[in-house]
Amino acid sequence: MKITEKEFLKKVEQHKGILLKVSRIYCSHPEDRKDLFQEIILQMWKSVKRFKGNCQFSTWMYQVAINTALVFHKKDKRRPDNIPLATNDAFANDPYQQKHEKQLAIFYQATEGLNEVEKAVILLYMDGYSSDQIAVALGITSSNARVKVNRTKNKLQNTIEAQNYEF
Repeated sequence: MKITEKEFLKKVEQHKGILLKVSRIYCSHPEDRKDLFQEIILQMWKSVKRFKGNCQFSTWMYQVAINTALVFHKKDKRRPDNIPLATNDAFANDPYQQKHEKQLAIFYQATEGLNEVEKAVILLYMDGYSSDQIAVALGITSSNARVKVNRTKNKLQNTIEAQNYEF
């Protein structure tokens, strides 16, 4: 499936929230989020010619975004100078941050205890993806996806309850 640059940019803008969420869940520092966001778009552009249309464009975006985030996260762990440059969050105006800001802050803090796959699972689940769609996006079986969803939800719930967070 051939996608022009204009179509690509339109689809990226339509599903920008996916990229913002992946960037936010995998990076806690604003500067790292910006870097990851840009890296995801770059990797999507490099691989868009391989998008065959077998799944929704948003599902493909999740696949590329999560894979890029995993690689970025591994590289980030090796950097000794992992110090935030500023406390001003450039993503503070994104719609996912504005609504229920306190709940989101609690959620993102709780997700810091998840491994990379669990973060991907919970992102897809929260966006309404079925177990079958999560399985396709992550390259696992549907039954494995259901197990991972349930375990990840329980882990998050236990983390939030253990911290005595109030909504």
